[in-house]
Formats: sequence, C-alpha cells, structure tokens
Amino acid sequence: MSEKNYPENRTFSKFSLHIKKGSDMKKFISIVMLPAFAMAQDVPTQPSLMGSFLPFLLMFVVMYIFFILPKQRENKKTEQMRGSLKKGDKVLTIAGIVGIVSHIDERFVGVKTGDTKIDFEKAAIVKLLEADAEKKHEAEHK
Repeated sequence: MSEKNYPENRTFSKFSLHIKKGSDMKKFISIVMLPAFAMAQDVPTQPSLMGSFLPFLLMFVVMYIFFILPKQRENKKTEQMRGSLKKGDKVLTIAGIVGIVSHIDERFVGVKTGDTKIDFEKAAIVKLLEADAEKKHEAEHK
C-alpha cells in the first residue's frame, strides 16, 4: 500500500470511529458499513401463498360447519321422513294443507282433507304431524 498523508486520527461524524493510519479497512467495513447495507436492503416481503389463502380457507371451513352441514342433515332427515310415509299418517304440505295420507305411489302421495282427496308430489310433504292419525280419527268419531 502506498502511504498517503493521512492525519493521525480521523473521526467520522455519525459513527465516531477512529481509524488510525495504516489500520485495516476490512475492520471498518465489517463494523460500520455491512450493518448499514443490511438495513438498507430490508425490503418488505410478500406473505407466502399459504399465508394469503389461510383466511379464505378458514372462512370456508366456518361456513361449511355452520351452514352446509346443518342443511345436509336437515335434508337427509326430511328425505327419510318422506320415505317412511304410510297410509293413515297426518301430514303438512308445502302449501299449508293438513291432511291424512290416503295412498302412496313412487312419486305421488294422496292426501285426504275432509271429503277431498288431493295428489301431491312427495317433495311437497314438509312434515309428519302424526303417525297413524286415521285410526285415531276414526276412534274419536265412533
């Protein structure tokens, strides 16, 4: 290294680091400059792909648990009730008509309301009010 005329002690204003004549510059770079470069390169990173989809995934799971599962259970229970209908059951239709089942086909159910018989699709039966209501009704009127 060529010797230049450096003052005996040199002071840097922000770091107050004294570099003596002939000292190693690598020490200066490792102490002062590398942390400064490291701080300058702290660029905010984007969240990972999993981190960005996690809220949507959790929202779907919550919606599935609170909305979809109960509706599936209710539909299964209703289909089971419609499959177990038999002659003489008192039912409520989707139209609000209450009657007693007079006959059952594969797709249709005959409902007797008073003196009238009406055919409904099985899907129109909403609720089973009483099982074997016809026998109870006949027993009451004798």
